[in-house]
Amino acid sequence: MKTLTLMTSALALSLGSATIATADTSRRAVLETYADIAAAKYSDSLTTAKTLRAAVQTLIETPSQAAIDAAREAWIAARAPYQQTEVYRFGNPIVDDWEGKVNAWPLDEGLIDYVDASYGGPTDANALASLNVIANPVITIAGTQIDAGQITPALIADTLNEADGIETNVARGYHAVEFLLWGQDLNGTGPGAGQRPYTDFVQGEGCTHDNCDRRADYLAAATDLLISDLQEMAAQWADGGAARAAVLADENQGLVAMLTGMGSLSYGEQAGERMRLGLMLNDPEEEHDCFSDNTHNSHYYDGLGVQNVYQGRYVRLDGSVIEGPSLSDLLAESNPSLDAEMQSRLDVTMTALGAIKAAAETGFAYDMMLERGNAEGEALIMAGVKGLIDQTRTIERIVAALDLDQIVFEGSDSLDNPGAVFQ
Repeated sequence: MKTLTLMTSALALSLGSATIATADTSRRAVLETYADIAAAKYSDSLTTAKTLRAAVQTLIETPSQAAIDAAREAWIAARAPYQQTEVYRFGNPIVDDWEGKVNAWPLDEGLIDYVDASYGGPTDANALASLNVIANPVITIAGTQIDAGQITPALIADTLNEADGIETNVARGYHAVEFLLWGQDLNGTGPGAGQRPYTDFVQGEGCTHDNCDRRADYLAAATDLLISDLQEMAAQWADGGAARAAVLADENQGLVAMLTGMGSLSYGEQAGERMRLGLMLNDPEEEHDCFSDNTHNSHYYDGLGVQNVYQGRYVRLDGSVIEGPSLSDLLAESNPSLDAEMQSRLDVTMTALGAIKAAAETGFAYDMMLERGNAEGEALIMAGVKGLIDQTRTIERIVAALDLDQIVFEGSDSLDNPGAVFQ
């Protein structure tokens, strides 16, 4: 791993945050930078998850408003490095197969805990939508009675998550923890996030909404499970890890993996499913971090993840920098104008996502932007969508310029077939 690498060799000269190639850039060197940055990002994600676990433990042991506020702040901080890893999905099967364990959404939160009456009960699509395992030590799934008397990481991972084969039965990962810390956001497109009281974790007298001991057990187990999942992926990208080995095995296919992740995250996933779809439906339930109102940060750090993979540069939690030969360097040698175009596209996108983030941090939350007829909110979101779409078109040109196999990026009905969204 290269920490704070300042390229002054024959490969490149460092200039601010960019690197300018002066000789042939090795494709393998580009992939090594990519793998090094992945290792650093997953390591930082693990570090922040451990900090979150410590805050959760304090909340469980000594519940107070200050303790739940600190746990929420730790959760938000943990999202920043993790969201920058999402660019490693799609092109890397090891990551994509694993990602649902930690970041699946949306979730039917009634599976886990109490919900407001407006949430409703079981549906044809999900008979377990209001199972409420926290309130029920004995549950029935697909006709089988299950002892849920002890809420453990194994019960969550092996029995509850995607119970009965239903994807929205999300019982683990960041969003399950988010729900337990914030509770439901019942404000619609109005101001305010979830307002779960800290007394939901008070043991004995003073407990609100019953089952505080089991709620605490679930929160602790889900956080422990998140840490073990992140440990698994950090090891995959460390020296000798399978994900690192896979991306380095074939230089051209490794570059395809990089560009697939960049393009699919930019287009179908972020511009489509996470931004345009919610705006079309005017539905705050389509927010990525819907309980905490942290969606503006998730969008921003997803975009930043694409940018730092292209530029081969990542700023770690401690302020140190991982950088090295990059896709930008490689492309600039043969097609400097296309590299300049991509850098410009990324800057436009990050400016748009930054504007969403800034607005949310000054009181105009992302779910408020989704309100039907809110012209200011629509303009902010659509500027981000446009930037992401435009940079994807440039990524398609980069694939051709580097003479790589054609890539089909992930799509979204919201972008490719809008009429289907309302069918």
